[in-house]
Amino acid sequence: MAEQKKMVEAITSMDVDFSQWYTDIVRKAELMDYTSVKGCMITAPYGYAIWENIQHILDAEFKKAGVQNVYMPLFIPESLLQKEKDHVAGFAPEVAWVTQGGEEKLTERLCVRPTSETLFCEYFKKIINSYRDLPKIYNQWCSVVRWEKTTRPFLRTSEFLWQEGHTMHETAEEAEEETMRMLNIYHDFYTNVLAIPAVVGRKTEKEKFAGAEATYTIEPMMHNGVALQGGTSHFFGDGFARQFGITYTGRDNTQKNPFQTSWGVSWRMIGAIIMVHGDNDGLRLPPKIAPIQVAVVPIAQHKPGVLDKAREMTDRLSKTWRVKLDDSDKQPGWKFSQYEMQGVPLRMELGPKDIEKNQCVLVRRDTREKIVVSLDEVESKIEELFGLIQENMYQSALQNLESKTFTATTLDEFLDIAKNKPGFIKAMWCGDSACEDKIKDMTGGVKSRCIPFKEEKLSDVCVCCGKPAKHMLYWGRQY
Repeated sequence: MAEQKKMVEAITSMDVDFSQWYTDIVRKAELMDYTSVKGCMITAPYGYAIWENIQHILDAEFKKAGVQNVYMPLFIPESLLQKEKDHVAGFAPEVAWVTQGGEEKLTERLCVRPTSETLFCEYFKKIINSYRDLPKIYNQWCSVVRWEKTTRPFLRTSEFLWQEGHTMHETAEEAEEETMRMLNIYHDFYTNVLAIPAVVGRKTEKEKFAGAEATYTIEPMMHNGVALQGGTSHFFGDGFARQFGITYTGRDNTQKNPFQTSWGVSWRMIGAIIMVHGDNDGLRLPPKIAPIQVAVVPIAQHKPGVLDKAREMTDRLSKTWRVKLDDSDKQPGWKFSQYEMQGVPLRMELGPKDIEKNQCVLVRRDTREKIVVSLDEVESKIEELFGLIQENMYQSALQNLESKTFTATTLDEFLDIAKNKPGFIKAMWCGDSACEDKIKDMTGGVKSRCIPFKEEKLSDVCVCCGKPAKHMLYWGRQY
């Protein structure tokens, strides 16, 4: 335990200062670094490798669903942005503007894209003429800029990486189906890849995306009970199509407006991974997105045959997994600390005595359990352990979510929970956004998260005003 204590002394305990603990892990695990531009950060190789793995898996799922990738310009003319007033109003406080190019002042301001609905609409108007041109199911992987007042790595930054899908359909029913299909892809990804459980449902009118008819959301809970909007899928109806004059000739030979969706997730998922799975020793990464899935650490590597065997095992395992051999001259204890900090799911220890016995020691990052394994069976054991690690991480996160989800049927109960018990609060709501505002003001920041798809009837009246209830809401603080 002495070595373990030493290796984590540079990390603030999450129980002492959760925010500082998060920042310490981001820095010590070498995920990012700060720059001289406020709110913008350098994504270090290890952090970017996590994003690449997320992108690779998600992009494959998108392509299975018929999605095609495109790329839109970084800049949006102000006149184009103004075509959808609700959309503009929603982003106005966060928009960055370009007013000069070289030495000349621009005749029209250019917006640095906060999202790309308007650009996609401009393009759709050019390429959609007939029902035969539909559906259009496009996505782009890019960065966007939103001028955040308060920034935090991976959670809220002035520039961030994401994907944004934009689709056009013949009917509202097809568009609504697409909206839910993409939400389900996100939910499956959180569950089966990131090992993160979440509440899934529809945003209230007040919290929906600017310009959308309906917004659906993934709401995972962080270790400290705070919510993170993990991904959203929006049904736009035909509002953007009408504003931009997008029409097509229908099957009945009349002019119609297509129906639109938009959906996206960002590198905020990396923040979720840290805050859902991390501990006071650093990251704990789900195997499927870990840049290094197995770290091979030779013990007493100066002795004959140790490095040769370690290299042999690395070559064997690299045929299936992402494997790193650490043959540096650092002490094994330092290496253990490094790979625990970086959340490597499995560590393989291999020394002279192990080689004599044709075995190795596998160490799980999630539980720190040490398992002695025959080298003849190591591949099958690693495969088994990755499944166990994935399930254990998910169940641990699910237990945290369930233990920090509370029910309130009166305003006094709600306020008491909001003050003393971090987490989600389930409570009935009348449907009036005024009650959302009142609860946010009374609690200092508790907001509606979503209306879950499976609602419970906790009482007949709104927890805030006492009027007849229309929905059950999940409430909580958010990042």
